[in-house]
Amino acid sequence: MHRARAAAWRRFRWFPALVAGSVAGSLACAQEIEPRAYSNAPVGVNFLIAGYAYTAGAVPFDGALPVSNAELRTSNAVLAYARVLDLWGMSAKFDAILPYSWLSGNAHLRGEPVERIVDGLADPRFRLSVNLYGAPALSLREFRDYEQDLIIGASLQVSAPASQYDSTRVVNIGTNRWSFKPEVGISKAIGRWTLESQAAVTLFTENRDFFGGNRRQQDPIYSLQGHAIYSLPAGIWASLDVTYFTGGRTTIDGVENSDLQQNWRLGATLALPVDVNNSVKFYASSGVSSRTGNDYDLIGIAWQYRWGGGL
Repeated sequence: MHRARAAAWRRFRWFPALVAGSVAGSLACAQEIEPRAYSNAPVGVNFLIAGYAYTAGAVPFDGALPVSNAELRTSNAVLAYARVLDLWGMSAKFDAILPYSWLSGNAHLRGEPVERIVDGLADPRFRLSVNLYGAPALSLREFRDYEQDLIIGASLQVSAPASQYDSTRVVNIGTNRWSFKPEVGISKAIGRWTLESQAAVTLFTENRDFFGGNRRQQDPIYSLQGHAIYSLPAGIWASLDVTYFTGGRTTIDGVENSDLQQNWRLGATLALPVDVNNSVKFYASSGVSSRTGNDYDLIGIAWQYRWGGGL
């Protein structure tokens, strides 16, 4: 029995992607890069994830604001929990993510240099994802004989405005609004390779207290992701990642800004098992083409502990 369970876990190379996309906090919420988001896993497995990421570079501002030459640095810690579920015979996953960020940087406000240093909670996120095809809900014993072919999945992520926010400041960790991100994804295994793609749209509610009581609206952001993942022996895997996102033009008090986003990012991920319960993941990404100043760099690490599901 012990050897059977160990064999099943050696085949279980799924590593939740919720940290890599979300650890950078609210400043980069539309630019997530998430390999293996729709992989299968045994029902009843729980994950506790602790992560850290550092970002440095430019972020966009509304064209109506007198802000220019902004360079920001963030240190981001995250604590997250995920559980694999059985939804009417389909494997699913619920996750909750609580980030905390430290932000510092400088910019020019109305032509004068200003500095911003702040820390606090970033917007918490909650997501339910379901594998609609190709990844049935399985026990650990049943998962031992599972081989991935084609998986089609969907998810809905909700971000809540429960974070640090100061309406007298242009730059904040939080956004003072809700966001909703429906997504569909496809994952196809070909030998040791797994090819994935995801398409999503992020919808935003209004921020009615933006920079001194202004009303800020934002158009939906449409995003595409692609991943080429290679599985190595002993549960190690590596991924090359790319994402493109467009849209997101903002309006302040009815005046539309010239801040349409059309940006590309490239990234890489490496996941390493430590033992049967623990894994560690390293990831990095960088902006390669940016219309609105989203060319920041990100590097991070995440530690995962897993339990349950018959282990």
